[in-house]
Amino acid sequence: MLLSSLNVQIPILLFRMFIAEPFVVNSPAMYPTFSVGDYGFINKINYIKQPKRGDVVSFIGKGVPVLYIKRVIGFPGEKIEFIKGVIYINDNPLLLERVEDYTEKTILLTRKRPQYIETLPNGHKHKILRDDPEGNLPSDNMGPYYVPEGHYFMVGDNRNHSGDSRYDSPVGYVPFENFLGPAQFIIRLTDQLPYARLTFLKLTS
Repeated sequence: MLLSSLNVQIPILLFRMFIAEPFVVNSPAMYPTFSVGDYGFINKINYIKQPKRGDVVSFIGKGVPVLYIKRVIGFPGEKIEFIKGVIYINDNPLLLERVEDYTEKTILLTRKRPQYIETLPNGHKHKILRDDPEGNLPSDNMGPYYVPEGHYFMVGDNRNHSGDSRYDSPVGYVPFENFLGPAQFIIRLTDQLPYARLTFLKLTS
C-alpha cells in the first residue's frame, strides 16, 4: 500500500516542481482578471526565457516565502510613474479606454467599479479597475520608479487595492529568479442559476 501511494505521489510532486503548480486566488488584487475563489495553474516550464510585458506572473515575495500573482508592467532599466491613475513608461502614458462598470459582489455588498481597457506598448490589452475616475487617490499618483537591472515592475489589475511594486515591501522590484512562471489558465465557478457552471479561461498564448 505504501509503495502504491508513493508511485502516485512522486509523479504528482515532480509535475508540481517542474511543470505546473495549482493555486487558489484569495485576494481581490487582480480583479477583474481573477476573482476570489478562482483556481489557476502556473506554467513552470515557460520561464526558461524572459517574460513578456502584460504576462500575469506568479512570483515569490520580497524576503518572505509568499506567492503573489501580478502583471508584468515594467522592464529592467525603465522609468515607471503613476499620474492621475495612468501608468507612464519612460514618460509615455498607457492608453486607457473606459468601458462598462464592473460589478463587484461580496458577502456584504454589491457595487459598481470604474473599469478600463489598458493597452501596453506591445499592444497587449487587459482590463483594470480603479476607484476614482479622476485619479486623485494617493495610489493613483506614485513614483517615479527606476527598475533595476534584472528586475521587473509588477502591478495588480485592481489598481487601488493591490500591494505591488509601487510599495517597497512586501513586493518591490521583483528579480527574474523569483518568478515561478505565468498563470496561464483559470477555472472559475460561477453562480448563475439554476446551475453553477465552470468557466475555463486562457490568460496567455
